[in-house]
Amino acid sequence: MKELASYARDLVSGMRVTYGDARYVETRSENIEVKNGAPRSVTSRVSRGIGIRVLADGYWGFAATSTLNKRAVAKACREALKIARAGSRAKGTPITLTPVTPVVAEYVTPYLEDPFKVSLEEKIGILLKAEAALGGEASVKVRQAFYQGFERRTVFASTEGALIDQRIVQVGGGITATAVAEGDSQVRSYPHSFRGNFQSTGFEYLRELDLAGHAPRVASEAAALLSAPTLPEGKRTVVLEGGQLGLQIHESIGHPIELDRVLGMEAAYAGTSFLTLDKLTSDFRYASPIVNIVADATAPKGLGTFAYDDEGVSAERIEVIKDGIFRNYLMSRETAGVVGRQSNGTMRADGWSRIPLIRMTNINIVPGTWRLEDLLADSDGGLYLATNRAWSIDNKRLNFQFGTEIAYEIEGGKLGKIYKNPTYTGITPEFWNSCDAVCNKDYWIMWGTPNCGKGQPGQTARVSHGTAPARFRNVRVGVVK
Repeated sequence: MKELASYARDLVSGMRVTYGDARYVETRSENIEVKNGAPRSVTSRVSRGIGIRVLADGYWGFAATSTLNKRAVAKACREALKIARAGSRAKGTPITLTPVTPVVAEYVTPYLEDPFKVSLEEKIGILLKAEAALGGEASVKVRQAFYQGFERRTVFASTEGALIDQRIVQVGGGITATAVAEGDSQVRSYPHSFRGNFQSTGFEYLRELDLAGHAPRVASEAAALLSAPTLPEGKRTVVLEGGQLGLQIHESIGHPIELDRVLGMEAAYAGTSFLTLDKLTSDFRYASPIVNIVADATAPKGLGTFAYDDEGVSAERIEVIKDGIFRNYLMSRETAGVVGRQSNGTMRADGWSRIPLIRMTNINIVPGTWRLEDLLADSDGGLYLATNRAWSIDNKRLNFQFGTEIAYEIEGGKLGKIYKNPTYTGITPEFWNSCDAVCNKDYWIMWGTPNCGKGQPGQTARVSHGTAPARFRNVRVGVVK
């Protein structure tokens, strides 16, 4: 791997380019789904190849190949150069890169159990046990349990002298119960919807989740939702549980701070951003003073955790929102110069055949001071919304509506009456400025999102959001039309 990446780098260096890099990527994934007493699908995939990126005459060229020999790699290098020189005929603004210190380094995700060395029989057995434990409610007609193991090996070599070898290991899983009666269906999930939660660690994480232990509660809540009332429309105090807050951060903070969206370079896939360049220097109040958001590619167990991005820039912990004030975009070496800064290491590609894009790392809320018990006791008459079910947000990431699996009335400091089909809606800065409480580090969890979409051709990024439950005042809820 290193020999082939270094060969491509050396070949490009002799082509009179301003800059070039070679990125060997090998990904391996295993996905298992158990449904209603039997394995429904077991899939395993491996992909490997090398991508070549060159900057020549002020323009990018990129080519890739899955044929891993020197002849095919040399052809890809020539194609990348040809594309760059063809692009220069457009007579646009030539690309310049902010500087970076090249390194020679290696990095491996910390873990205890290699997920690809655990037997298939054991993995399926854990899922079958969890799925069976969902069977205590007659109205639960669909019982599902999920597992995913993921590994990514990257070797990056640049004409500036970088040679970086990284191995990322990730594991996740979850359960879902679907209850059905009289034309209605309700879903409850654990630990999160959309196949569960995912972290950069080993197979020990699936054991820690204790899917079977949580299954009876999940099934019971799915069944209870069938007879629960629909959440009425109005304005309420809302406490978002950590998983739902993670998606809220993802959609209304993570995407708007991507500088390529702000500059109009990424407009076709889910739009641009309301966070225009003037807001970087005007002390724009994004949120209330208690809200602090960081982009932290060094955070343990995050899907967006690494040592170096796909431009060879080191991982950083970046202040995005400080005491409610917007402070920083996610930037590349190409875009950082536009705002007079340096790249903060957020360029990633989802494989060898795609160019790197500005992507979220781990966009986390800094823990506050509240115990959850005290927050609930201080929020009587409010709602506790848990586990995402649906979401919608406009192209500028400004107006949004989210639906969750369940809402609980907060009564006497406890979670009481439940509602089905809850929704809440808002405008991004107004919503974040209504936040007046965040729970402390004892309730802070890293929530993984392995399917964040962006780009054309489309790319999927694996990102995370570290959160603790938080409270928002005067939120519109129950809007269904």
